[in-house]
Amino acid sequence: MIAFIEGDLVEKTPAYVVVNCSGVGYMIHISLNTFSKIPDSGTVKLHTSMIVREDAHTLYGFATQEEKNLFKNLITVSGVGPNTARMILSSMTVEEVSGSIVSGDASALQSVKGIGAKSAQRIVVDLKDKLGKESYVSQENLISSDNTLREEALTALVMLGYNKPIAQKTINQILKKNAGVKLTVEQLIKEALKYS
Repeated sequence: MIAFIEGDLVEKTPAYVVVNCSGVGYMIHISLNTFSKIPDSGTVKLHTSMIVREDAHTLYGFATQEEKNLFKNLITVSGVGPNTARMILSSMTVEEVSGSIVSGDASALQSVKGIGAKSAQRIVVDLKDKLGKESYVSQENLISSDNTLREEALTALVMLGYNKPIAQKTINQILKKNAGVKLTVEQLIKEALKYS
């Protein structure tokens, strides 16, 4: 198994890159998230996952280990292949995908082209507990270790008449903006109310 590839970036497109590693050009399929995070030229390092099928050996690359881990989890779900997983990771950030799954928000996953209600529900059911135990926490991650704070604030905002998906997005933005700051539920709700 190829864990990562590091070399000179020869070609970069939104769908794939070609990396020259010791004279061998590797074509690596990427998500739009990875596309936006890697440089346009020079040396690049991608965490990789090789998918072996009867008719092809395909290499997928990721800017972060978290994205690679999430991709590997997504393709364990029945009906979710590598291209569907890549589409999900191109449409949403790692934090948004894992946050939607952990919070049980299948409707957010349905916004991805090609993901229907059944597929979205299956992803949530299959991965909710698994992702809840695994850490997808990076410095800018939206998933707070204090999920009680998030849930209490969300419940309060919904009771105040907020649309649930909008309230979730607002809370995520506030927590991201205040990363490292210990907010109380009241402070979080007051900040959210300013967004309206």
